[in-house]
Amino acid sequence: MIENKNQNKTQLEQLGEFGLIKHLTANFGIEQASTTKGIGDDAAVLDFKDKKAVISTDLLVEGVHFDLAYAPLKHLGYKAVVVNISDICAMNATPTQITVSIAVSNRFPLEALEELYEGIALACKYYKVDLVGGDTTSSQKGLIISITAIGEANQEDIVYRNTAKDNDLLVVTGDIGGAYMGLQVLEREKQVFLVNPNNQPDLAMYDYIIERQLKPEARTDIKQLLKELDVQPTSMIDISDGLSSEIMHLCSSSKVGCNIYEDKLPLDPQFISTCEEFNIDSTTIAINGGEDYELLFTIKMEDFDKIKGNPNLSIIGHMTQESEGIHLITRDNTKIQMKAKGWNALR
Repeated sequence: MIENKNQNKTQLEQLGEFGLIKHLTANFGIEQASTTKGIGDDAAVLDFKDKKAVISTDLLVEGVHFDLAYAPLKHLGYKAVVVNISDICAMNATPTQITVSIAVSNRFPLEALEELYEGIALACKYYKVDLVGGDTTSSQKGLIISITAIGEANQEDIVYRNTAKDNDLLVVTGDIGGAYMGLQVLEREKQVFLVNPNNQPDLAMYDYIIERQLKPEARTDIKQLLKELDVQPTSMIDISDGLSSEIMHLCSSSKVGCNIYEDKLPLDPQFISTCEEFNIDSTTIAINGGEDYELLFTIKMEDFDKIKGNPNLSIIGHMTQESEGIHLITRDNTKIQMKAKGWNALR
């Protein structure tokens, strides 16, 4: 797709490494008061004063995490920022800065990278984060993106994975499973395209789940929402690798068990209808599908009334003693031991 889009291609070697960085980052401004020095020196300078800094990094590799056959570079740049910002949100912190490093093969002209950085810039503007550094180099294996996200939080607001307690309620934001089914639709249409390149798919009926895959959003709104509800999570994680995997991370870190209820899982109607079309069990996908970038957290039982009925939050279960294990309670009240079958980048 890249090769056909740009008629006039600018080879990266014409700019050199520093010329490329200067070109791609020329239009990035400063949004955060904590950014003392951004791009243009040996290192960025950040000043958080009395707040704690929260840092996370992630790697996206072509052929492993994304397929450029159906992932537009602008969307990819946006998503690359979102997946890192989501980790900051999972600490109940506010994202403030990012660094972006890329490795590219010689099949990528300058115009392709401009598209990528257009998406990165859009995400920075939307989430009010500053791009403060990064690196570029060559690659023999396509496109590799590494982003480090930085955030800030008061000490008392930070939430970890290892602090859930027995009888805490398990809560998830938004809906789950959509990103995985969006990927299935895109993969199916890719195979159709390979057989008949003249075929133009009509994806209107899958718009929501495809957006969940190609342009997810980080839940930066949840920290403020919980503050307004006067609720402090007892533990938190984001759903990147699948609900079952993240529940197991919480339980393992906190040394607790868990019961989740099938009839409480928040599922979008478009997700359900697409599962039926593919003849796939929606509960299986909701539990094991990844890349939703929603937040999974626990709260004290006494906070139930504060979040009950909130359209952004769904109570899907409760924590138990570690000895009871981790189970799914089905609609017919059958208790099934859960296993992590979500995304494994090393598999």
